[in-house]
Amino acid sequence: MSFPLAKFEPKPANMPRFAKALTTEQEDELRKIANAIVAPGKGILAADESVGSMGKRLEGIGVENTEENRRQYREVLFTTDASLAQNISGVILFHETLYQKDSNGTPFVKLLQDKGIIPGIKVDKGVVPLAGTNNECTTQGLDGLSERCAEYKKQGAQFAKWRCVLKINDNTPSYLAMIENANVLARYASICQQNGLVPIVEPEVLPDGTHDLRTAQKVTEQVLAFQYKALADHNVFLEGTLLKPNMVTAGQACTTKFSHDQIAIATVKALSRGVPPAVPGITFLSGGQSEEDATVNLDAINKYKGKFPWAITFSYGRALQASVLAAWKGQKDNVPAAQQELLKRAKANGEACVGKYAGGVKGAATGQSLFVKDHAY
Repeated sequence: MSFPLAKFEPKPANMPRFAKALTTEQEDELRKIANAIVAPGKGILAADESVGSMGKRLEGIGVENTEENRRQYREVLFTTDASLAQNISGVILFHETLYQKDSNGTPFVKLLQDKGIIPGIKVDKGVVPLAGTNNECTTQGLDGLSERCAEYKKQGAQFAKWRCVLKINDNTPSYLAMIENANVLARYASICQQNGLVPIVEPEVLPDGTHDLRTAQKVTEQVLAFQYKALADHNVFLEGTLLKPNMVTAGQACTTKFSHDQIAIATVKALSRGVPPAVPGITFLSGGQSEEDATVNLDAINKYKGKFPWAITFSYGRALQASVLAAWKGQKDNVPAAQQELLKRAKANGEACVGKYAGGVKGAATGQSLFVKDHAY
């Protein structure tokens, strides 16, 4: 018994197999912004702490967590001398901060723009438990994200940030946690690009735990593999994205201590195996390292022998601000000293971006561990 062969009609010539997610003009704009953020010797100041997280910072210096005190502190950062722009290319803002002004009535966004610093915005709404897992989590905020991104773009934001976290223990991160967080970040990235914002993709492997350096490296490689598969599935334009990963470090409770060079080698291996060359830049998070460790490790990575296809720089919050807060203490008279701390730390990290940090820059909180268990913004 024979069966007739199925007939396949060819696609019309004008029907593309792959839909183009962005116009050429949109791609060009995103590429230009991303490249400007990771210009040589420059990185990002992450000043996007939520109301709760900022409250913890202020509590540490004896300052009440009010909207006015948060505004005053951000004013300290954003009114720092214009030379800050020599090493800071962008600032990530929190929703509240995007709409605030300095004491003279000048919007914070304009203060940054006038210095040649690119404003960015945190758009996620925090981590939540991921049901069916062993205390793992995902990040919420996709509902209404497109509308929020469009509004943020109108307000002057040019890039965005979304953070997901993964945990290392005997049974985690699970397949479910890795694929869920990768897809959430990919969906966020796609929505941002449709609205003209460069998405910073942040799949952070937390430093909590007793795991060693090799384990941290292997888990980071796994997470990056899931992440870039998801970004490809969602047709995200990689040239208009940035990655904000953890450096590969052993768990905070690991009894073996590893050198800066060992951390650099493990980090470079993980990135080389998982991040496509099309990505313009790696903007490391500090992950609870002290200010000095975060700078020295960044410098060691950039001193690593061999060529990278991406710029390697920083997107630091605590590691740029710990000494600023310690010097400020909520006192107006301390503002110049606090701003000098920011300039010192920014310059040190700018030098580390090009592998030229000599070390030894001291500050009010330089050597302090900034680790926070189960850190949430």
